Amino acid sequence: MAFFSRLTDIVTCNLTEILAQAADPHATLEQIIHEMEQGIAGAQRSMKSAADSEARIRREIDEQRRQVEYWIAQAREHLAANQEQLARIDLLRKHEVENLIAGLEMQHKAAAATREHLTTTFRALEARLADARRRLAALHAGEDLVAADVAAHAPAANPTPASRVTDVIDVELAALKRELEHQSRSV
Repeated sequence: MAFFSRLTDIVTCNLTEILAQAADPHATLEQIIHEMEQGIAGAQRSMKSAADSEARIRREIDEQRRQVEYWIAQAREHLAANQEQLARIDLLRKHEVENLIAGLEMQHKAAAATREHLTTTFRALEARLADARRRLAALHAGEDLVAADVAAHAPAANPTPASRVTDVIDVELAALKRELEHQSRSV
């Protein structure tokens, strides 16, 4: 039985509720983890595709900007040779390229937003998968669903440190400590 039809279903699911309704929570959780892993693999492909698209559009913008410089140089040359009509045509072409660049820049912004959205969704999927894996480990250890739910929301005993996330958490923790110290001094 498929539990998720979309990636957002994984992010927004309530594992506690799903497992409470399951006849076999262990098998259900294994199926859910399998579906999540497939979803994450798809999300990784989508993120790569979005990043590739963003980079491709950026390269096209850069190429078109070089074309603008080319048409300006051509117009200068034609003016220096007293060929004003050709200089006008060069500047018309430059204007056309600038319009193309404006359209490409809008596409680039959309591609960047898509990549950012997919990256955020991917991180949420990873978090939900980690939650499901903790619950499965708790079930393997013989804990009941309530204990598994508590374990799923407790910090991992041996988290796999992603240095960026760890650094962010350290900064947040330091800010909270300063806030508490400031409050205790104010009292």
